[in-house]
Amino acid sequence: MYLGVDVGSVSTDVVLIDENSTIMKYTIVKSGFDHKAAIESAINKICNSCSIDIADIKRIVGTGYGRRNVPGTCKTITEISCHAMGIHSVFPDVRTVIDIGGQDSKIIRVTHEGFAENFLMNDKCAAGTGRFLEVMAHTIGIDVNDLGEISLKAKKVQSISSICTVFAESEVISRIAEGCKKEEIVAGIHKAIAERITGMAYAIGIKEPIALTGGVAKNKGVVNAITKYLGVKILIPEEPQIIGAIGAAIYAKDFQN
Repeated sequence: MYLGVDVGSVSTDVVLIDENSTIMKYTIVKSGFDHKAAIESAINKICNSCSIDIADIKRIVGTGYGRRNVPGTCKTITEISCHAMGIHSVFPDVRTVIDIGGQDSKIIRVTHEGFAENFLMNDKCAAGTGRFLEVMAHTIGIDVNDLGEISLKAKKVQSISSICTVFAESEVISRIAEGCKKEEIVAGIHKAIAERITGMAYAIGIKEPIALTGGVAKNKGVVNAITKYLGVKILIPEEPQIIGAIGAAIYAKDFQN
């Protein structure tokens, strides 16, 4: 058995696979302030649910921001490489993956073998990330997990022109003061994210098929907005948050001493 641990800024995702790369179990926990505690909690959940001990796992590979905190790691690999390999295992034909996480967003071009051919990352600004959505949801007074369904009710879109989170928040407050409908404001927020992501995608040069991963991929409003802007079908994994961890687990399996 092989373990992939993706320690992100928001969540720590762990995937256990067997020698055939079949997923045996996965779990997602909040990273919080103490990454080591989050990693330990996630690994314990995996081991307990599968009735195994950590000693039964042949190799562990860590990835993500906190990858150096993963215990017993035989190797650490960048999230770019792990996302490319992970999406390749789920959708072998995908040539571009858009990953929108809590604190960054990235566009990765993927080769036929599952390696990263080229990538572009936004990790200096909250615009186009899950954090952007959290701030906007808090401003409107709704749960971030409800944004997708709410936006689908919109009959028109209220424009949010700024790509800066701080200025966009001010725009949202202005729209609320103007009496605009909640769903129309949320649709505008999703449109702003789609514009940011599309700009990145065109900058790197996208190839089809395209997949969307990360926690934001669970937001139907964002998916619809990006699909509209790119004008192509976007594939969504069954659990889009664990793609990096899947890739890490595969690297653990294929690691050569």
